[in-house]
Amino acid sequence: MPTLSPEQNVAAIYSTLARAWGRQHWWPAKTRFEVIVGAYLTQNTSWRNVEIAMRQLRAARVLTLEGIRNVSIPRLERLIRSSGYFRQKARNLKTFVKFVDQKYGGSLTKMFARPTKKLREELLSLNGVGPETADSILLYAGQHPVFVVDAYTRRLAIRHGILTDDASYEEVRSLFERALSQTELIQFRGVGGREYMVRGEAGVHARPSGSAAHGPSRMSMAKRTPLAQVYNEMHGLIVSAGKQYCLKSKAQCEQCPLGLLLPASQLSEG
Repeated sequence: MPTLSPEQNVAAIYSTLARAWGRQHWWPAKTRFEVIVGAYLTQNTSWRNVEIAMRQLRAARVLTLEGIRNVSIPRLERLIRSSGYFRQKARNLKTFVKFVDQKYGGSLTKMFARPTKKLREELLSLNGVGPETADSILLYAGQHPVFVVDAYTRRLAIRHGILTDDASYEEVRSLFERALSQTELIQFRGVGGREYMVRGEAGVHARPSGSAAHGPSRMSMAKRTPLAQVYNEMHGLIVSAGKQYCLKSKAQCEQCPLGLLLPASQLSEG
């Protein structure tokens, strides 16, 4: 197999996983604000714990801008306790709502109408918002074409020899965005005959699967550009690979759809 450039390797990973698993339907949520709250709560915890907190917030009828604005800090802390670091996260959610109120008159629509670079800078200036959280909000809530880098992305990229373990967040993000924006745009057929845009090899139809796959939701089916869609899909696919095969303790490379793309030295190490 000829040696692939980092960009070619990323494109091959996307194509391989998309053929194997299809659409992942990230982010599973009913509203933009639910996505934003989930992006805060998922920091340093599992999605299972986030789902518990989200159910609590929904049952308390505070999973809205107005709800978080009006709920007391002690009650908010109790509602999101399952997500860990709940005192810090409660304060950070309050800070975000205050930011939207003061800067955009309480309108997420006005906020997301800002140019991507400008809004990203504003989000990163808020307490509790690092690059991954900011990019998750931009991509999954605002449909901005920004690739989200998480621990799964970094682990997979290192094991496939795409990047070194000292690569910065921005270096990883830039590489993945560059690689995915250069691949050919085609259509895949999704659930129930619904078509959606991705990039990769033509003529492939995959049933949605993978350990991170979700059923369709209002936000996963939201209108977005083809480029934002492919960033969305790639992140979900990488999460599936990370949860199922590219484990932190012991990689299951021989069972993974990406096994054939792995450098021989890495495959022999397991």
